[in-house]
Amino acid sequence: MKMLYNKSLLIVLVFALFGLNGCKDFLEEDNESNFTQDNYFKTPEHAESILNSMYEGLRFVSDGAGTYGESPFMMLEFPTGTANTEVGQSIYNRNYRNLTANADDNYVNVWWTQSFESIANANLAIARIPEIEMNDSDKKRYIGEAKFMRAFHYFNLVRIFGEVPLLLEPVDANSELLYPQRSPVADVYAAIVQDLKDAEGAGLPFSDDTGRVAEGAVKSLLASVYLTMAGYPLQAGDEYYAMAADKAKEVIDNGAYYLFDDYDLLHDRDVKNTGEFIFQNNYSTGASITNPVTQLLLPRALGISQFSDEIGSIFPTREFINAHEEGDKRLEEQEFYYTQYPSIDDPNTIVEFPGIYIYKFFDEDAVLLSAQSDLNWTFLRYAEVLLTYAEAGLEAYGATPEVLSAVNAIRERADLAPYGSEITAQDIWKERFYELSFENKYWFDMARRRQVLNTETGNWEDFVGHQFTYGPTLTEKYLLFPVPQREIDNNTILTQNPGW
Repeated sequence: MKMLYNKSLLIVLVFALFGLNGCKDFLEEDNESNFTQDNYFKTPEHAESILNSMYEGLRFVSDGAGTYGESPFMMLEFPTGTANTEVGQSIYNRNYRNLTANADDNYVNVWWTQSFESIANANLAIARIPEIEMNDSDKKRYIGEAKFMRAFHYFNLVRIFGEVPLLLEPVDANSELLYPQRSPVADVYAAIVQDLKDAEGAGLPFSDDTGRVAEGAVKSLLASVYLTMAGYPLQAGDEYYAMAADKAKEVIDNGAYYLFDDYDLLHDRDVKNTGEFIFQNNYSTGASITNPVTQLLLPRALGISQFSDEIGSIFPTREFINAHEEGDKRLEEQEFYYTQYPSIDDPNTIVEFPGIYIYKFFDEDAVLLSAQSDLNWTFLRYAEVLLTYAEAGLEAYGATPEVLSAVNAIRERADLAPYGSEITAQDIWKERFYELSFENKYWFDMARRRQVLNTETGNWEDFVGHQFTYGPTLTEKYLLFPVPQREIDNNTILTQNPGW
């Protein structure tokens, strides 16, 4: 099944969401090309099209948004205190780095509107696909994919904003839910868990190299959900650590996924959606659907790219780099990071960078040949599953051989000594900190643990009151992001998060 996306359908579905019922009132005969909720969902192709619109809808996370050099994934990186920028025009990046953001910024608006747009399409798919005459197994699989997508977006929303409107059915202009109120966090998590359990039983393949949702992705996400529920704000109980560990173990035991031997494969277009990659946001240069991340992360204007796209939007602080354990392979040149690259004017001349930059998403073709990248953006990879199992398993079962094996697989690849029975939870937290850097994981970890690593002392500190190495101090309000002010202006039932 090809990963093709229909942008015009996405627009049609958004129109349908607001109850536009065609032009029957204006013309004597029906216009069959004017799609509505009632007349669109008739064929298997319609079912596939609405699913494709949801895959397309994933791209907003790594696409550009804002004024210059900004992308929504960066919103979750700058408030960790581990990142810097070379772009003074990047207002939103600068504000989150300095903890001076407000509810009017475009990042929160993009996260909110794009996530709910995909949820609206998922609701349409879940409600309408059962009515289509088609193969029952395909129907079940499509609904399972839609439920995963709905859970995926709600998991982001509830962690970013806390209480959010819980919409589980299509909404039109006549719906009581047109102006919804925020739902309790526990209710949102309950809906997420139910959707993922339903998707587990939808007959999906365990892995899928086309990029579609597979059972392995469902179980991996559910393990992450359980781990989060065990922490703040729910603190649902220690049994959720066991549930998280057991679900991650199902992925590990299946054997469909594995760690790459070489870090270079993390940015190799030939291994998309396979091996270590469990769930990705797919790009294709042939379809003019390109990934801007390489250009955003290039050192600013140093003459290493054939194109005028060296933006310097985000790079790690020196303190973050120095916090790594001595001998960590991930710090070696052109592993996770790099400090130099050949000049485009003279390949024999090496350009030395003024700092250390992110290499784990680097696309050489985009830099030297085409200015376009079709590298995927990764939402879930096997390394995270191993670390989720290790963290949750240690809490639930102690330092078992299986727990140690999971975390030590990450350390072995990084050329670091293995942990023994003396391992602590904080040891595993650090492994996540280093391995999953700049993959939109650390801020979520900070918020669910209420702990932040002091990169200068190596100690973990309370979230509230933690001071970044360059000055700003985290306050309680940064445990959540602000509800977009424009949403509150449009729907006065919505309330704002504390402090915003």
